[in-house]
Amino acid sequence: MARKVLRDGLPSITDVAAKASVSAATVSRFFNSPERVKEATRKRIAIVVDELGYVPHAASALGPQTSGTVGLVVPTIDNAIFAEMIQEFSTTLFRYARTMLIGTHGYDLAREAILTESLLLNKVDAIGLIGLDHHADTVRQIEKHDIPTVMLWNYRNRHPWPCIGIDNREAGSAAVKHLLELGHSDILLLLAEPVANDRAADRRSGALSAIKSAGSAVPTKRRLVCPYEVQACKAIVMNALSQSPQPTAIFASNDVIAQGAMFATAALGIRVPDEISIIGIGDFRGSSAIEPGLTTLRVPARRIGRRAAEALVEMINWPTAELDHDFKFSPELIVRGSTAAPRKTRTKKNS
Repeated sequence: MARKVLRDGLPSITDVAAKASVSAATVSRFFNSPERVKEATRKRIAIVVDELGYVPHAASALGPQTSGTVGLVVPTIDNAIFAEMIQEFSTTLFRYARTMLIGTHGYDLAREAILTESLLLNKVDAIGLIGLDHHADTVRQIEKHDIPTVMLWNYRNRHPWPCIGIDNREAGSAAVKHLLELGHSDILLLLAEPVANDRAADRRSGALSAIKSAGSAVPTKRRLVCPYEVQACKAIVMNALSQSPQPTAIFASNDVIAQGAMFATAALGIRVPDEISIIGIGDFRGSSAIEPGLTTLRVPARRIGRRAAEALVEMINWPTAELDHDFKFSPELIVRGSTAAPRKTRTKKNS
């Protein structure tokens, strides 16, 4: 049953929009993505908000045809990968008097289809899914219910549903290019399992493409599949680095795997970055606290979660509005202490 949260007479987002001579979507962006609203428009909306006493998080008086819930299906909540995104997604929904129902499928797209059907049967008003590749049953359920849907974390042009995230091929390529520009040529690739994970597949593709463009190739022994589990990654990397010759750098397709690599080098007494450089993708909580700090490509998890929730609310509230909900974020290279030029290169420069 819909959850009525407003007393009659409180100003609504449409009241603000009408008085400020803008669309309701613009008012929504004023609160959630002010950088996307022109300064003059922001000032006009701010004056109206103050005059009306509008409270943004209490503004969406839910109609009788809505449940007040939004579904989110993610691969895992067992590590830091999606934690910040989930928190911001939930917080943003709360501002619109909506709550989140969440399910996890453990990187099993058949299970994702079952969870999606369950959420739809529970009458969620909209749904968010991670990634762009999904089971045929998931697609059929979404099309059958004709429900507002967004795809988070990965971005590609011309996707059937709005996608909000980064181009993971660009992220994989940028991380490896950082190592190549430092002078590394023998790079160990620690890759997440690409099955049921288009983000991992795209990062792998981007990394290999960057190495190929540099005129090199990656031998099979330099490509290892790692789970999203620090201890397991540590064991895999310890075994790889116990063999000769050792690589001069490691590319990890996310920070969980990279942290496992950092612990492996510490256990073996291999100095980072003097003897080996390590780069990850994510910039998850704790990546800056490792010694040395982990160089990584920052995925703007909170911004992805906020924008996805905002897009779904817009799609629920204004289903006929012609709004472009696609949004591509750019991963940011964060250089810390875990990467440097190879020791031989540094020695030549100093001689």
